[in-house]
Amino acid sequence: MSSSTPSRYNPSARSLYPSFLSVQESLILQLKWVKRGLVDAFRWDHVISTIAGDSEVRVNVYKSLLLNLLSLTSIYTFDLLLLPLVRDQQKWLHRNVGWFYQGLWLFPVIGLSFYLNSSWCNIIAERTFALKHGNRSVARQQAVTYTGMLKSIATSAYRVVMVFTSLVVSFALGNIPFAGPILGFSFLSWLDSYYLFEFVWIARGMSLSRRVRYLEERWAYYLAFGLPSAALCTLGSGLAGAAIFALVFPFYIVMAMHARPVPDDPYNPVSETDVVRHPSPFIPIRLPVFALVMFLNDWIVKILSVGGGSRTRNVHRRGTSDDAESVEEGEQIKMQTRNATARFNSNRSNSSRINIGRRKLD
Repeated sequence: MSSSTPSRYNPSARSLYPSFLSVQESLILQLKWVKRGLVDAFRWDHVISTIAGDSEVRVNVYKSLLLNLLSLTSIYTFDLLLLPLVRDQQKWLHRNVGWFYQGLWLFPVIGLSFYLNSSWCNIIAERTFALKHGNRSVARQQAVTYTGMLKSIATSAYRVVMVFTSLVVSFALGNIPFAGPILGFSFLSWLDSYYLFEFVWIARGMSLSRRVRYLEERWAYYLAFGLPSAALCTLGSGLAGAAIFALVFPFYIVMAMHARPVPDDPYNPVSETDVVRHPSPFIPIRLPVFALVMFLNDWIVKILSVGGGSRTRNVHRRGTSDDAESVEEGEQIKMQTRNATARFNSNRSNSSRINIGRRKLD
């Protein structure tokens, strides 16, 4: 074969160089994904058909609605009725009636609503997932085992930590001068999307890092999907906004179960041809939306971890959020249980050797 003849087995450097879409093509794709997210966030036909077609979903949605309406009514009763009445009052009882109302009624109702709403929404999500995909939920299969119970408890505890850190980040972003309101609202949209799709991801057995990466690689779609619920949250301030989100939460869970986030492959969004074409380098494929949240989660988990001598020596080998992910998946709980069992067995063994030695001396 002549040296001038190109070989099929030795491709040129140009053919090995990755192919990219233009900035304009990448922007058009992002806008299409935004449109798809908005469309999926307004699919109330899925909500109506699911509620009307299944009694278990319907009962839990009704219970969630009634309890969250009670919470919302209690909040606005305090803000619009009691607070103006007790303002500028001189008597001690009149001045502190708001504290009594909050401590004896409002906060207990909101706390009970948060707990029960989480339980009912789990049932709604599992039932909707079963109706759409069959009984293939990985989370339900693991829950019947001891490991599954540990993972369920750890996941619930970690969710509380992540809610706290997310609220801190949202508050901090909202107070940035000039760009704060836009940044805070955008982050709230992504945060709402994360919690709306979390049930789907957990049912499919996705770990924490995979869930975060999946959202960050489809940031345009999830920004648009969470936008309507985030806008509803802004209608009320503080507790009222949280109660409004809890009120619509079951409906958007059903929409999330029926949604199909795009793109399928963020690194090759145009897959009509055999040529792999990546998005433009000037348009980010993955937007690190939750980088600060995951950093704070790792920091809190490391503070709360007890007896991490060996883990501290190997901390430089772990990636970001690995510690938090191990807590969420119950690995550290299982590790602590195994360590306690090993210490117990070791103590028993040492005690047996001491007793044997005593008998020999006798």
